[in-house]
Amino acid sequence: MQQALIIDDSRAIRRILGATIRDLGFEIAEAGNGREALEEIARLPHPVQLVLVDWNMPEMNGLEFVTRFRNERIQPDAKVMMVTTETAVDQMVKALEAGADEYIMKPFTREAIVDKLRLLGMVE
Repeated sequence: MQQALIIDDSRAIRRILGATIRDLGFEIAEAGNGREALEEIARLPHPVQLVLVDWNMPEMNGLEFVTRFRNERIQPDAKVMMVTTETAVDQMVKALEAGADEYIMKPFTREAIVDKLRLLGMVE
């Protein structure tokens, strides 16, 4: 089973994303910010294949997380999708330059998440 990590300071968003991703056959881990996510990754018994990360979070935001995750090659094969309310094109560019593979804006639909995961080759 593939491992996914959902990073968002909103418990409701983590549950919504978790339900969608779990239905697609992923095992789910969660974190409330980037710092917690790095700790969670270190605890997980299997490598993470997919990270869904919000931008705006306390302690370590999503952009900081993606930058560190990619620069330190923590899980180099993992796909990273930014899931955020940040809608400005320059924010999207920053996220992609930092190492995000995809970018989706809130509010999102289940179908939009599935479509992005198809683009990433994560689901059929």
